[in-house]
Amino acid sequence: MAIEDHQNPNRVINPKNRTIMGGVEQEEDEKWWPSWLKPLLKEPFFVQCNFHGHTPKSECNMYCLDCTNGSLCSLCLAHHKGHRTIQIRRSSYHDVIRVSEIQKHLDIFSIQTYVINAAKVVFLNERPQAKPGKGVTNACSVCSRGLVDDCFRFCSLGCKVAGTSRSFEKRVKNTAMESENSSNSSGVEDNILNPQSLTPSTPQLPSSTSLRKRLRKGFPYQSPLQ
Repeated sequence: MAIEDHQNPNRVINPKNRTIMGGVEQEEDEKWWPSWLKPLLKEPFFVQCNFHGHTPKSECNMYCLDCTNGSLCSLCLAHHKGHRTIQIRRSSYHDVIRVSEIQKHLDIFSIQTYVINAAKVVFLNERPQAKPGKGVTNACSVCSRGLVDDCFRFCSLGCKVAGTSRSFEKRVKNTAMESENSSNSSGVEDNILNPQSLTPSTPQLPSSTSLRKRLRKGFPYQSPLQ
């Protein structure tokens, strides 16, 4: 019984005719990033292959940049001969890719690189961190994760995609403007004198009790009618 094409994850798809569920890619995203990048960042890896699960090498840690039809196991590569494929690796339960592989297809400038098993790698997506550690002077522009080197701006491919989008840059600009306006308004309020401080103070009259105390220090006071 033949398997229909839409049920086969190893099918070959022409990138020019590919459509994305949920809408068409925005023109500005197509200009800056290749069409395979966002699907790659959303794809789960190191899961069991649906077609080769009975074999020892059924772990899906490969990806075809030409087809972008899901993660692949090593046996699935037979259906992608001549295609651009990359291998995803794991570090501390997070997906990484070697710099030597990804830089052939994508500009990874300003992304923090790490050395794992004697090879430089970059992380695919951000790794949540409550706050940067002590002594950290540089942090990711998107998720605020501490970076090892000051020459980098992002901790992962996903953070660079988010941090270089127009919506993110606009949001950062608006936040900076709001902070500046708030600072300026508070400074103006501090410089305005309180109107009550301009009113001359009225000398306080002595009370009747204090007046009687002062009168008793001299000669006894007698009424002129006595």
